[in-house]
This record gives sequence, C-alpha cells and structure tokens, in this order.
Amino acid sequence: MLGNPNRDRQAERRQATRLEILDAAWELARERGLADITLRQVAERVGMRAPSLYTHFDSKHAIYDAMFGQAWTECLAVCRASLPEIPDETRAALRVVARTFFDFAVEDVPRHQLMNLRTIPGFEPTPESYAPAVEVMDLARDIFVRHGITAQEDLDLWVALVGGLVDSQHANDPGGDRWSRLLDRAVDMYVDNLDLRRQAPAGSPRKEPS
Repeated sequence: MLGNPNRDRQAERRQATRLEILDAAWELARERGLADITLRQVAERVGMRAPSLYTHFDSKHAIYDAMFGQAWTECLAVCRASLPEIPDETRAALRVVARTFFDFAVEDVPRHQLMNLRTIPGFEPTPESYAPAVEVMDLARDIFVRHGITAQEDLDLWVALVGGLVDSQHANDPGGDRWSRLLDRAVDMYVDNLDLRRQAPAGSPRKEPS
C-alpha cells in the first residue's frame, strides 16, 4: 500500500507562486516606488496573465498586506536572533535593541515605508499580517520592562527617537551613515533622561508619571 502522501504538492506550488509574486512586487517597489505597483506589472514580471493573478491575490491591497506581513516576519526573525547578544547592562542593552532595528529599517526603503509609514492611501494591514509587528513590539517591551521602563510615554519616546533617526537616514543620507553614527548618542541621551545609568533592580519599574 502506498498510503497517504506526506506532502501537499499543490499547496506547495501555490505557496511558491505566491512568494514569486511577492518577490516581483518588491522588485517593482524598489524600481518604481511602493505606491506605483500595478497588478498588471506584477503579473507581467512573473509571466502570468493579470486575471490569473487574482487566484492568488484578489486586489493590490491584498498584495500589500502580504508584503507587510512578510516584512514584519523578517524583522521579527532578526530581532529574535539578536536576543542572545543583548547584555545585562541597561545602556548596552538598549544600544543593541536600537541598532538591530535601525540597521534592518535602513536596509530597504520601500520595506520601511510599508512597515512604518502610511504611504498607501486606504491600506490597513489585516490582523494576521499585523501580528508579527505586535510580536516585535512585545519583544522590545519585555526587554524594557527588565530594565525598569514601563511607562507608555517612555516607550513612545523610544519609538519616536529611533524611528526619527531612521527616517532622517533615508531622507538625507541614503546608503550612508550620517544618522547611523548618532544612534548610540541618542540612546545615551534617552538612558540619561530616564535616569537609567544603572540597571534597575528587579521589581522596581519606572512608574507612570502622576
């Protein structure tokens, strides 16, 4: 008896086609800009007729949604891989957290735009695609809590600080290091502002301001 097959080859082929479509969409985003992708261009890039593309993605926003989820899944993998490198000392730990995200974000302009900026009118990621973004933030939040940072405004300040440097790097020195060189200094300013020069003892979180 041959038994049941262990692999669903049809599903594998379908998944491979979806990944090929997403690769083509990223290529076009890097060539033409994220907002200028069309389904016809994507179909032509993969050697497919536009109507056939609808069997995999029913709209351009569906492609953006899959790209969004793919990008944040990649970011999540990078962040998880960095966890063993994070030291115990607060300042050094936050420098690693900042550097990990900064380097990932400046690596690819369209990817950063889709992940972190509202560049596509009317596009909102589905909960499924948004989930890895939440996981990335949860990883960061866990690290911050271990170092006594729990106030939401302090976390918001961190996002604005690192995100602002990323945006400045993309806008004013793409491919360079002008704002990359300021990252450690910005982290030091943040640590000093929150009076985190030493690692907070366990059970002593920074509280919300009254």
